[in-house]
Amino acid sequence: MKLTKRNLIAVILLAVVVYGGFTIFSGYEEIAKRLASFRWTAFAAACALAMGNYLIRFMKWQFYLRRLSIRNVPTFDSLLVFLSGFVLTLTPGKIGETYKSFLLRDGWGIPVGRTASIVVAERITDVIGIIVLIVLGSLGWSGGLMWAVIGGCLVILCMAVIISDTFMEWGIRIAGRLPGKFARRLEPAVRESWHSLRTITTPYSLIYPSLLSIFAWALEGIALAFILHGFDTWAPLPAVIFFYSTATLAGAVIPVPGGLGITEGMIEGQLRLVGGIPLDISTAAMILVRFATLWFSVAIGFAALAWFKARHKISVASEFKI
Repeated sequence: MKLTKRNLIAVILLAVVVYGGFTIFSGYEEIAKRLASFRWTAFAAACALAMGNYLIRFMKWQFYLRRLSIRNVPTFDSLLVFLSGFVLTLTPGKIGETYKSFLLRDGWGIPVGRTASIVVAERITDVIGIIVLIVLGSLGWSGGLMWAVIGGCLVILCMAVIISDTFMEWGIRIAGRLPGKFARRLEPAVRESWHSLRTITTPYSLIYPSLLSIFAWALEGIALAFILHGFDTWAPLPAVIFFYSTATLAGAVIPVPGGLGITEGMIEGQLRLVGGIPLDISTAAMILVRFATLWFSVAIGFAALAWFKARHKISVASEFKI
């Protein structure tokens, strides 16, 4: 997955269209008035909570590296690699975060196939954590169990594929039959990635990362509650976390860059229709929480990548046009 300047500009333009559409629909003047009285310390708190999410998920990243017996990467460099993956958060399903594997290869000679499976494991445990939050929040709200069932089915399907030796061999044979030299290079990489994935998705290896995911994604739900508080608006915290979690899951399941349009629509709609929050506040809160989570993470990613390049003074990840 390549992120060229053209693709990045296209995603940013899509975001402008999405946010502009919501603003026009909700009333520009009303939203402007709400923002004028908004307490921006709440936005700062939301960004701090989002940063807490990233640091907790970094603990998962470190756990997976240790499970794969990768111990030669200094902790600070590992943090920069992890945060650099946020540069490609805007790819569908965040699959572009495999960029981290290329950074590890270029910096320490670690084969891409060995660590690419970490991205899959991260997504599986993220979904598990979000499903738990949805189930807890759905106790008082309709519709939550439906999303829990959808997410649960995805997790079960992923785990069934991972533990199936037959499916693994079938997938490797398909990769080996692709035309050209690329196929011959791809087959051993796929085999190595699959065995690495099996190593880091055993029942033992799922418990700790999944618990971390629950706490990490709860922080971003709390960030939405802080932003609502900045508008002097209140909603039950379990409900707000439920709204944010269902929107996040929907944005992850539907393959659009960064969940743009899907996540925004569900956050705004649930705040307004289920939470009883006025349209202008729902829209303003949605836009702010997306800047505090999605776009803040992208900015952090670019800063971390620039720091990593300056620190190592090497050309990294030639497969990605950043």
